[in-house]
Amino acid sequence: MIQTASMVLRSGTKLLTAAIGDSAARDARILMAHTLGVPTDRLTVELSRMLTPQQVAQFEHTIHRRAAHTPISHITGKRAFWKHEFRVTPDVLDPRPETETLVELALQGPKLNTVLDLGTGSGCILLSLLADLPEVRGTGTDISEAALKIAAQNADSIGVADRATLQISNWFSALSGQFDLIVSNPPYITEAEMTALAPDVRDHEPHLALTPGGDGLSAYRTIARDLAKFLAPQGRAFFEIGKDQGPEVQEIFAATGIGPVTVHADLGGHARIVAVNA
Repeated sequence: MIQTASMVLRSGTKLLTAAIGDSAARDARILMAHTLGVPTDRLTVELSRMLTPQQVAQFEHTIHRRAAHTPISHITGKRAFWKHEFRVTPDVLDPRPETETLVELALQGPKLNTVLDLGTGSGCILLSLLADLPEVRGTGTDISEAALKIAAQNADSIGVADRATLQISNWFSALSGQFDLIVSNPPYITEAEMTALAPDVRDHEPHLALTPGGDGLSAYRTIARDLAKFLAPQGRAFFEIGKDQGPEVQEIFAATGIGPVTVHADLGGHARIVAVNA
């Protein structure tokens, strides 16, 4: 039976709706665009295309994976963030739109020469900054060698590999020197909150990148302890936080006496970034 992309998309959307609900239509379109090898915004003009049996089978396979709560980025292998597409695997945290708030704030400051991204994962924060700041050099650290390999691939594809140093380090432990800008999206989900996470996140993303256990604040305590040593004079630091963690994380950094500490909201109005000025 000859089938058009539109026909196959319709049946896939119906199956996905029963499994995951509201996001089914959007997700099915992303998966069909992936199957056809076209940008999602071009899909509409491609829906009259006749699919080969191999394309039908590929699309149906991706639909079943998504119905089992595999994240879209793990199926397509990529996620759009800021101005670029990043390679994503189960070894790294899936870049999220709210993290773009951190990039936006970091880009608003004065001229700088060096940036450090603690727990870089896919590299989405560091590499986005380097792409927008062509005179800046950056360092990204992670305790996961697999994550650093993904970050290196992203640095190559975005064209900033010559200005990005990626290295194994447990926060500041393997580092020396000072940086004009320090950024991080550390694990901050509490141990109690982990069980309530959507299965897309809980069952597919690296737990080390999601939670440090306990109250979710241990990474901030560790970073705050050494921040003054690594932040250059007049330097700035930005840290993503959970939406209810603003007062506690602000207090952790303020207690070091390093400088003014402020909390900034994301586009949804939730406290999202703690900023520290040296």
